Amino acid sequence: MGIPADLRDAWINRRKSILIASPAEEQKILRSKRCTEEGVRAGAKAAAVACVVSAVPTLVAVRVIPWAKANLNYTAQTLIISAASIAAYFITADKTILECARRNSIAELEKTA
Repeated sequence: MGIPADLRDAWINRRKSILIASPAEEQKILRSKRCTEEGVRAGAKAAAVACVVSAVPTLVAVRVIPWAKANLNYTAQTLIISAASIAAYFITADKTILECARRNSIAELEKTA
């Protein structure tokens, strides 16, 4: 028993697209990849800044404020710093990608008009 050759070939060829992307479609794909890369880069920068900005007061508070010294263990400190960094990354990346997509759609509209 096995898969008949015709069925196997149809299954393999199903993955290959019959349609060839037009140059305009390829440009759209390249622009979207560029927007994504730009968003990742901006998000990483924002996360690095947020990490430093949240780490300094957190670590100072744990050494100076008695309540923080008693209640914030290493895990809590890490979670505070991580949450700030992760939030900064995703918010900045999302805003950057949306702004780039908006810029691309406006350029596309101006090109057709």
